[in-house]
Amino acid sequence: MKELNILLIEDNEGDILLTKEAFEESKIANRIQTIKDGRAAIDYFESMTDQQQFPNLVLLDINLPKISGHDVLSFMRQSERFKGIPVVMLSTSSAEKDILQSYQNNVNCYITKPIDIDEFIKAIRKIEVFWSDYVAVTGKLRA
Repeated sequence: MKELNILLIEDNEGDILLTKEAFEESKIANRIQTIKDGRAAIDYFESMTDQQQFPNLVLLDINLPKISGHDVLSFMRQSERFKGIPVVMLSTSSAEKDILQSYQNNVNCYITKPIDIDEFIKAIRKIEVFWSDYVAVTGKLRA
């Protein structure tokens, strides 16, 4: 398993705590940075000057304050610098329009957050195993 530099874009404190807890219980020393609104997420990406800072994986919620997760994803996919960063849409929404829009904006995968706490933690662990064990990721994309 390889360590991941994860950017969690999520405004719900409970989901932030559960996500961090699930990653912390693993054997991997992942680095997780949290941003709580869409505008701050776009500002974060725009301020990046060093590709070494790029996350290996973004976990993105749809329903964010200020700017939606859909708009953050669209911003990333329209940018030469950030379009290669893997993004997992992690949302409570199971609406077909949200799923369709996410895939139209080239999300890597869409996961509906389980309501049950144990199932939520299992889902996060599966994300971690998949992205750290099976997928080739890099923080070195376009500068």
